[in-house]
Amino acid sequence: MNRTSTVDLVIVGLGYVGLPLARAASASGLTVVGLDRNERVVRGLNEGASHVDDISDADVRAMLGQGFRAVDSPEVIADAAAVVICVPTPLTEHGAPNLGAVDAAVEDIAAHLTPGTLVVLESTTYPGTTDEVVRPRLEAGGLKAGVDFYLAFSPERIDPGNPTYGLENTPKVVGGTTPDCTKAARALYERFVGGVVEAKGTREAEMAKLLENTYRHVNIALVNEMAMFCREIGVDLWDSIRCASSKPFGFAPFYPGPGVGGHCIPIDPNYLSYKVRSLGIPFRFVELAQEINQRMPAHVVSRAADLLNQQGKPIRGSRVLLLGVTYKPDISDQRESPAVDVAELLLERGAELVYYDPRVEGWTVEGAEVPRVEDYLAGAEQADLTILLQQHSELDLDQLVDRAALLFDTRGKTADHPSVVKL
Repeated sequence: MNRTSTVDLVIVGLGYVGLPLARAASASGLTVVGLDRNERVVRGLNEGASHVDDISDADVRAMLGQGFRAVDSPEVIADAAAVVICVPTPLTEHGAPNLGAVDAAVEDIAAHLTPGTLVVLESTTYPGTTDEVVRPRLEAGGLKAGVDFYLAFSPERIDPGNPTYGLENTPKVVGGTTPDCTKAARALYERFVGGVVEAKGTREAEMAKLLENTYRHVNIALVNEMAMFCREIGVDLWDSIRCASSKPFGFAPFYPGPGVGGHCIPIDPNYLSYKVRSLGIPFRFVELAQEINQRMPAHVVSRAADLLNQQGKPIRGSRVLLLGVTYKPDISDQRESPAVDVAELLLERGAELVYYDPRVEGWTVEGAEVPRVEDYLAGAEQADLTILLQQHSELDLDQLVDRAALLFDTRGKTADHPSVVKL
C-alpha cells in the first residue's frame, strides 16, 4: 500500500484535541493540514490566532511557519498519507451517544479515500465503533481496511491545563483493525509522541479510554458521597484523604467537589453504559456514580441555604458570589461545568447572583447574563455568601479567607479558618 502524498497528515477537527495534535506533528517536520467546518476557526488559525487554552497565538504562528494550514474543504484528504479524526462526541438530550460529527467526518473521508491512506479515529466512543460504524462506511467505495487502506483507533488523552503532561510525553495507545494497521498507526505517532502502546485491536483501544475515565468517575463519586456524610459525623474528609495519601501503595487520592465537568467524566462513562445496556445488562456502578455526581450541585445549594439560615438570612434575596465557573482551574473551558447547575438552582430559589472568573469575561445562565464583579475580594466582602467553585491560580485564597463575609469552599483549597466552611 505504498503511495506518494503531498500532505503527511490531515487532522479533522481543530479543537482541544486536534490543535495540540497539529502542533506536535508540525513541530516534528510533518506537513500538516487542519480541516474544520467552522470558518471562523479556520480563518483565525490562518491569521495566527488560537481558540484553544493550551495553544497560544505564538504557537499557531510557529505552526504556520512550519507549513501548517487550516482549511474548511475536505478535498485535501485525497492528498493525505494519514487522516486523524478529532471531532466531538457529545451526548444527545436523552443521554445517548451522539456520533453526528464522526459520521460527517467519515463521509468526507470516504468520498476522498485513496489506497494506502491511514485513517485513525481519536474521538471517544463506545467499543465497536471503529469496526462496526467507521469501517463499513469507508469500505463502501470498494477499498478494504487492512488490504487497501489502514484503519485504527487511538484514544485522545489531552488534559487541558495540565502543565506536566501534554501530548508529546503522554503514551499513545493504538489499536488497528489488523496488525499491519496497528503498525501503521504506531509509525505515525512515533514521529511526535514519546511512547506508543499497542492494543490487541480497535475495541481494546476504545475500551481503554472509557476505562480510564470511568475509573475517575466512580472514584470521584465515592469521595463525593463521603463528603455528604463526613460533616455530619465530625470528620474533615480532606484531612482523611491527606492521611490516606501517605500510603505508598494501594491508594490514589480523589477529591470531592461541586460536581463533575469537562469533556470526559460527565460524558464518556455514558458511552460505556450505552454499550452495556444494549446487551441487556445493567451497569450499576456507572449509573450509581452518575447519580451521585449529578446530585452534588443540589447538595452545594442545600448547604448554601443552611449557611445563610444560620446567619438569619433566607436564600431568596441574598447576594451570592460564585468564584470560578469553568470546569477546571486555569482554563477558560466551561463545558459541562457544575457551576451552571449550581447557578440555576440558586436562581430558582431567588438568590441575587453574581460571579467572578478571571478566565470568563461573560457568563450566561438560563439565557440571562449573570453580573460579573470586577474585584472579587470587594465582591466577597459585599456578598452574603461567597462560594468557591473553582480555584484559579489568579485567586488569592489567603486574602479571600480574610475578606469574605461568609465563605463556602467546595474544593477544600483554603486553610483552616473559623469563617470558612468546607463542602
